[in-house]
Amino acid sequence: MSENNCNKWFEDWFDSPYYHLLYKNRDYSEAESFIDNLVSFLKPEYGSRFLDLGCGKGRHSIYLNKKGFDVTGIDLSENSIAAAKKFENEQQNFYVHDMRKLFRTNYFDCVVNLFTSFGYFDNKRDDNATINAVYQSLKPDGYFVIDFFNAQKVINCLVAEETKIIEGVEFHITKKVENNFIVKQIQFNDKGKNYDFEERVKALTFSDFEKYFSANRLKIVHLFGNYQLEKFDEVNSDRLIIISKK
Repeated sequence: MSENNCNKWFEDWFDSPYYHLLYKNRDYSEAESFIDNLVSFLKPEYGSRFLDLGCGKGRHSIYLNKKGFDVTGIDLSENSIAAAKKFENEQQNFYVHDMRKLFRTNYFDCVVNLFTSFGYFDNKRDDNATINAVYQSLKPDGYFVIDFFNAQKVINCLVAEETKIIEGVEFHITKKVENNFIVKQIQFNDKGKNYDFEERVKALTFSDFEKYFSANRLKIVHLFGNYQLEKFDEVNSDRLIIISKK
């Protein structure tokens, strides 16, 4: 399989209505609580410029905007951005954009990449291109916050097979670790048509992120293991939340 075909999974799956159906029960209150904790910790000035990198339909962006910040959301999914654009205002805008490419230079006070919206690419060049674009987009002393799964715990607790029935659609899900990727196969039938989607997320560790950030001149300043911003533990923490600074 060519590199382009490998990479195409996120373009197809994230732009599908079934992606949003499968994950419709995500905890919005948990997401908002995380934003509250993050803002309380970083104490950005009212009106600070945020870039939500891989914003999806904009749930984090919209809440950040409600808290008084100027927010730009970018995502590769045209359907997600179309949904997010319904919430645009003078201090909130959404664009279809590839995170590997620079959006604006020395413009943002804070860039956030939340809910494991990284690690999709097959090669390190693309990962580094993304981190470098973040660095260039930040103002001096700006923050980059990445919220990733704790790969070690995910691998240790991996459920090989499960079935979820949501709004009459029966999703058959299998998971495995393959070439340092956590691979999720999602198969289902709807209205007489069979579907087969895949998620492939690199099992990145803190050490991997250290190398990416160091190579792109970002200094790691804080490390947390959950949305309550408690200490990171490689075995027990649910999340790997890294705050770095330009």
